[in-house]
Amino acid sequence: MQIGKIPENVLKRSVIKQIKVDRPEVLLGAGVGEDCSVLKLEEDECFVLSTDPITGTAKDIGHLAVNVTVNDLCSAGAEPVGILLTVLLPENTEEAELKQIMRDTEIACEKLNVQVIGGHTEVTKAVNVPIISVTGVAKVKKGRLVVTGGAKPGMDIIVSKWIGLEGSSIIAKEKREELLTKIPESIVNAARDFDTMLSVYPESKVAVEHGVSAMHDITEGGVFGALWEMAEASGCGLSVDLRAIPIRQETVEICEFYDINPYELISSGSMLIAANDGEGLLKKMEEAGIYGSIVGRMTEGNDRIIMNKGEKRYLEPPKADELYKVV
Repeated sequence: MQIGKIPENVLKRSVIKQIKVDRPEVLLGAGVGEDCSVLKLEEDECFVLSTDPITGTAKDIGHLAVNVTVNDLCSAGAEPVGILLTVLLPENTEEAELKQIMRDTEIACEKLNVQVIGGHTEVTKAVNVPIISVTGVAKVKKGRLVVTGGAKPGMDIIVSKWIGLEGSSIIAKEKREELLTKIPESIVNAARDFDTMLSVYPESKVAVEHGVSAMHDITEGGVFGALWEMAEASGCGLSVDLRAIPIRQETVEICEFYDINPYELISSGSMLIAANDGEGLLKKMEEAGIYGSIVGRMTEGNDRIIMNKGEKRYLEPPKADELYKVV
């Protein structure tokens, strides 16, 4: 395709026609010539908005775009409604590639009941790989909003599923042949398929019903970054047992291969939660088929401590994600 806005016939057949989800809140959604979307909410509901670019990989970018943004919305205790996409494509991109991006996007939307409500698609010299910028729209009942800064001293800190799922999956796809020189194919394949676990929508719903005080999806900067951000936003300290942080063996092996820190690796698919009754929440998560672990507690003061076999270290502010050392 040539530089500029994509032609109307391409827009219709490779973008608009791929959009199937239809939410009742959407009065005006994606369409040719429409620059805005219109949503209607109930009087006791609020909008929740989030935005994210997907730049770390071009593989399965549509799938990632939906899950990363929806996870942000879920961490606020909100119900995702729709997303707006800005899709930037390199010069000479084939239309089939655009259509596949939209198909992958819609598959992820169907699983989460999220509608593509608008956006913009363009071919430009400014990028050399496809890039998607996503804005997510959600709704939440007044008084039910959950924030990152809602944690209090004494609360349990819970991590859902396992850290490093997103980073492991990306590396397994991008560096497959390199990994296979030292790591068994079964492990590389398992890590590749971690992308089926990137949504934190299920645990967010359980957590909201349980009545948690704070949630934060674990993305760039990994679990160490997320822990710092929750403590900083809440004005608290924390004490975490490194050995309690759940991690898959596949992630360990991939991180050892590239000598990167799994605790600072992008981890969509894992939610950081602060709650008064961590054990009760874990029981409800287990009943819903969701693994999780209590990794520590929020504390008074500002000390953010990581314990490992009796050794103490202090958490530092988030750094560049370990993923960028590899891909």
